Amino acid sequence: MFRGPRPEAVPTLVARACTLVGLLNVAAGVFPRFRHSRMHAIAEVLPGALGPFAAALALSSGVLLLLLAHGLRRHKRRAWRAAVVLLPAGAVAQFAYRHSVIGVLISLALLALLLRHRGEFAALPDPRSRWRALANFVLLGAGSIVLGLVIVSVHPGKVIGDPSITDRLAHVLYGLFGFEGPVDYYGRTSWTVAYSLGALGLLTAITTIYLAFRPEHPAARLTEDDETKLRALLDKHGARDSLGHFALRRDKGAVFSPSGKAAVTYRVVSGVMLASGDPIGDVEAWPGAIERFMDEAKAHSWTPAVMGCSETGGEVWTRETGLDALELGDEAVVDVVDFSLSGRAMRNVRQMVKRIERGGYETRVRRVRDLGERELERIQRAADDWRGTDTERGFSMALGRIGDPEDGDCLIATAHKADDEPGPYGDLKAVLHFVPWGMDGVSLDLMRRDRAADPGMNELLIVAALQAAPKLGIARVSLNFAMFRAALARGEKIGAGPVLRAWRGLLVFLSRWFQIESLYKFNAKFRPRWEPRFVVYRSSKDLPRIGIAAMQAEGFVTLALPRFLRRGPAQRRPCPHRTAEHEVRAA
Repeated sequence: MFRGPRPEAVPTLVARACTLVGLLNVAAGVFPRFRHSRMHAIAEVLPGALGPFAAALALSSGVLLLLLAHGLRRHKRRAWRAAVVLLPAGAVAQFAYRHSVIGVLISLALLALLLRHRGEFAALPDPRSRWRALANFVLLGAGSIVLGLVIVSVHPGKVIGDPSITDRLAHVLYGLFGFEGPVDYYGRTSWTVAYSLGALGLLTAITTIYLAFRPEHPAARLTEDDETKLRALLDKHGARDSLGHFALRRDKGAVFSPSGKAAVTYRVVSGVMLASGDPIGDVEAWPGAIERFMDEAKAHSWTPAVMGCSETGGEVWTRETGLDALELGDEAVVDVVDFSLSGRAMRNVRQMVKRIERGGYETRVRRVRDLGERELERIQRAADDWRGTDTERGFSMALGRIGDPEDGDCLIATAHKADDEPGPYGDLKAVLHFVPWGMDGVSLDLMRRDRAADPGMNELLIVAALQAAPKLGIARVSLNFAMFRAALARGEKIGAGPVLRAWRGLLVFLSRWFQIESLYKFNAKFRPRWEPRFVVYRSSKDLPRIGIAAMQAEGFVTLALPRFLRRGPAQRRPCPHRTAEHEVRAA
């Protein structure tokens, strides 16, 4: 017995219908032959197909339907409202201009489907600002110019003369603003082209104005109250997870359990709700915070994901939510009591450190609260200037700041060498910054060095921090995260199978851009123990999207405005970027 589509399939069904009709309408508005083909004759009965009414309306409705399709697929309430308005308008147009009963019935059928399953379209808006208006103007404007060039050029038999590409481009630009351009056509083709270009220009203007004046929905940020609660939870339970202190990044939001004894921090990137590390607080209260996180993701139709949680965290997440977990890599943790530079295994590190020390370098390891104001300011400026690119990197394992008054327990290791001609930072040559990990541990945050300094600054400062750790009450130090470490380690052993060797070969190839192998080998120098970290996800089909969102959050993929359009330094994401030889903490 047919019972109709499942409720969860309705958004996908409607989105696909909108995409198909939108593409057909754009084709009908752009290509004159398509408007008279058999395919378009069939497409005319589809809902929203206004091509016979006018090429201009076909273009505008097609673009609108394409824009709506994405929102409907994501269960967005506003997209549903727009579709509910557009479909009856399409039905009226079908009847008034084509007398198409079939078109009217199909439009009303889809409208009835939307109304019946309106509860499926309840997602709230994504975080946004008015900068979206500028992005819309640039992207839709560029698309309109490209479509306009096609429209101007697909009437070869109707063009008067032989206009150049410059004339055609000028005609498009004039047409988008509603003026007549330098290209002339025989017959009514001139009106068709003019109305089509005018419709594209009007659509660009209307959508840009709408985005500019609609209310802002700013991205979640850590409020002072949230930060105070998180610090209280970290004071009690911060020793459990080395990534706990990174929850205090101020470009993250936070959701708390009903009891307030646990929290999950997150950031929304391209529709993906990314949490990092384990929940903060009492393990017994984790399920309540996780439930709140999932409710928030559902309310906005965001894709939930967790990057870099521990094995315990992965077990709780999968048990409470039904999500899946995949091993992402391993965190290198050095137990201070077991660390020593003696022995054959530490020969390379030992020799490098001795060579640098003979070169006149000295190290200092101190808490942030023990630094003077002027010295701290100099370290902050140096760390910022030594960042290798304009794009700052880091999210899941980066704090995003140095020297905040609330972060007095953070650890700073610095390398110094007196020069005949001191630079702008005096004798400072390299900086390592660690965040607290409970009462007796620290976790590496960033590594920065002067490019003119000798190689090996990172090894020198890590060894200095490990040697100074006992006096500072530190028993364990978390170093970098090595992505896919297990695959790299097993793939290079004797007896590894062809699949494992091929996988390792791919990782080595990707290391040219993402330092996967080099970071693993750098960590292995210090003989750490390896703690596995996991990514938690809803479906395997979400993994590519989650991967791209994670790379955006970490700063490896940048979708920002051009530098000259940014508001200033305050707009830069406060995420550290390691510019040393093996600086990337999380890929």
